[in-house]
Amino acid sequence: MKKHMWMIAAALALALGAMTPMIAGAEDAPQAATPQEQAHQQAIEQAAKAMQAAQIKGPADIKLRDQAVLKLPAGYVWVPEPAAGQFMKAVGNHPDERELGLVFPASQDQGWMAVARYEEAGYIKDDDAKNWNVDDLFKSLKEGTEAANEERRQNGYPELDIIGWIEKPAYTADTHRLVWSMAARTKGAPSDEANSVNYNTYALGREGYITLNLITGQQAIAQDKVHAQVLLSALNFNEGKRYADFNASTDKVAEYGLAALVGGLAAKKLGMFALAAGFFAKFAKVILLAGAGVAAAVGRFFKRDNSKA
Repeated sequence: MKKHMWMIAAALALALGAMTPMIAGAEDAPQAATPQEQAHQQAIEQAAKAMQAAQIKGPADIKLRDQAVLKLPAGYVWVPEPAAGQFMKAVGNHPDERELGLVFPASQDQGWMAVARYEEAGYIKDDDAKNWNVDDLFKSLKEGTEAANEERRQNGYPELDIIGWIEKPAYTADTHRLVWSMAARTKGAPSDEANSVNYNTYALGREGYITLNLITGQQAIAQDKVHAQVLLSALNFNEGKRYADFNASTDKVAEYGLAALVGGLAAKKLGMFALAAGFFAKFAKVILLAGAGVAAAVGRFFKRDNSKA
């Protein structure tokens, strides 16, 4: 198994958003890795080992800074910082101080992950949710994505196309929770290429908001979105940090409203978590040679005996 670990790591990297192919000619037999590819592989393996060492299995109470607690249910695995950030960086993302951690399924037959972040934006006014137009939100998201594509080009990442809603924005005022989901794919990809899906959930608090961004493929979203809802329901802000604790005379109010979390503001970070679904077909043989699917690779790596790592 060990000799195939770099291939598992490569497949996992592609699944979790690495936007640069790591093995040339994967449609045929795997070729010798270049020094750059070897460096990528080593970074991912090191990050995966760090995740293994840091993992917390549910049930467990996960403290999200001084803001909230995630009551992680059984069947889920939490990877805290800095291990989570090390992994995200290794697979081509740019984590920052907003990152809280990652959630994986404990089961080996599931292929999703969730990225948890805290945005200290201030109190988000939710008045606009009463009157927003989902068509306008879609237009804003599409325009924002096109603007963000310029930055992606400059950084050598593929541009994205917004395909359409998987789940239209829905805000629950009494719990201050926002959910929306969008399908996207690499610009210029064949029309029959599988779309990637970001299933976004937001919990609003007094001083900002926590996001749980579930990443999966469109073919699996119907079953995987249940996990996003479970995690969102398990998240509760601490007393004094709740949305209802807002004090208008002392607290900071965000510079934008709720609609920005669906529109242009969201578009800027959509590509950061976008799953390059088209790479799955290209790298299918690599994954099969590793003897495991993406989720199984995660599960088996986490469950490996340290003596065999």
